[in-house]
Amino acid sequence: MKVIAVGTQNPVKVAAVTHVIERIFRDEFKVIQVKVKSGVPRQPIGLRQTIQGAVNRAEQAIQTVRDASYGVGIEAGLTKIPGTITGYLDIQFAAIVDNKNRVTIGCGSGFEYPPKVLNEVLEKKKEIGEVMEALSGIENLGERIGAIGYLSHGELDRRTLTEQAVLMAFIPRINKRLYFRFNDEEDSD
Repeated sequence: MKVIAVGTQNPVKVAAVTHVIERIFRDEFKVIQVKVKSGVPRQPIGLRQTIQGAVNRAEQAIQTVRDASYGVGIEAGLTKIPGTITGYLDIQFAAIVDNKNRVTIGCGSGFEYPPKVLNEVLEKKKEIGEVMEALSGIENLGERIGAIGYLSHGELDRRTLTEQAVLMAFIPRINKRLYFRFNDEEDSD
């Protein structure tokens, strides 16, 4: 049985990882959520902070859960993108660490917040979740449909967006021979 340690207590992220794992492994597995610290600001800005937060979460998760095959970390952050209305897109990254310390990274679709939201985050140092909850009137928005669910009028929810990032991070692992060099005995995970 594969044990997957997920570095979050957010039920939407755990559900997303579980759904992806079900499709990839199709056999017995166990997903365990682990409370970890991202090691980056609560509102990551830039690729470096966002990816580092995902990697930190994945590493702590696999180190915490005995016999884990994989640690998964997920982090969303603002990334500067030229040509956008506000200059930023929200991009969610997933990092997967295995028990051989190999890291793979993937991301989901990027989307833009309204200028008012971004101004409050950048100028008033608020978290996006806090600002989006006030705008939407939905308590615990990030543990429900997420900002993407609200902004897309339900066309894409946070779980599906998170699944994109997790699946993209698994691409090298489901195509091992294309990405990694293994000898036969190492290729058993």
